[in-house]
Amino acid sequence: MRGYLKDNGISVKSGTGVNAVMRDMMSVLLEGALDKELNEELGYSKYDYRNKDTDNSRNGHSKKTMHTSYVGENESAKFWLSIMNGLKNRGVEDILIACVDGLSGFPQAIDAVYPQTEIQQCIIHQIRNSTRFVSYKDIKKLMADLKRVYATPTEETALSELKLFRDKWDYRYPKIYKSWHDNWATLSTYFKYPETVRKLIYTTNAIEGFNRQLRKVTKSKTVFPTDESLLKMLYLAMMDITKMDRPPAGLGADTLTA
Repeated sequence: MRGYLKDNGISVKSGTGVNAVMRDMMSVLLEGALDKELNEELGYSKYDYRNKDTDNSRNGHSKKTMHTSYVGENESAKFWLSIMNGLKNRGVEDILIACVDGLSGFPQAIDAVYPQTEIQQCIIHQIRNSTRFVSYKDIKKLMADLKRVYATPTEETALSELKLFRDKWDYRYPKIYKSWHDNWATLSTYFKYPETVRKLIYTTNAIEGFNRQLRKVTKSKTVFPTDESLLKMLYLAMMDITKMDRPPAGLGADTLTA
């Protein structure tokens, strides 16, 4: 990847840029593999007629367009629906709360398969997404005002604080209030629960950190003699992780709390 970017003078500044580069690299890799396969089949490389020992010859090439998809059709609603139906088919009868980080189509897929499930959009992801363009001069004061919204004890108070936030900051950062207001239905689910439960469902951090600790265990030993040995190792790891005073934090995949 590094060599490809340097040789082609490409600068990647966003996730969209990474996707574009990966598509280009896939084209290069496939073309190279097909050329090598052709050399192997004919017994001589391109322009190497002296070593040609066959009546078969190269007859040029034509341009083709390949349609690809690397994770589930760009994580579309159709993809997430297949994931939820997979869980249903594997025996998950119901889900109480699903904590997600705003992936497109995921809440709709959950609602289609598990209509009684309550959806909580990750507050940490929401904060980061809505404040990433805030000036460093304003970020400290703005974050303090925003904390009064999501850290308040009741939803009614949170809505009042959100209006105060709008009155104070809307002239400078109008998209922040709009984002919170438009997504309030899924951002405010955790207000229905007591404090101890809120800590578990208002963000995906806890379960993501838990999964990351499990991955550390399995990455250190890539081959297991039996499925049972893997299950035993994961079980022991889970016992150790749950003994920690505080679950490790992390960001990444969406999680489901059954």
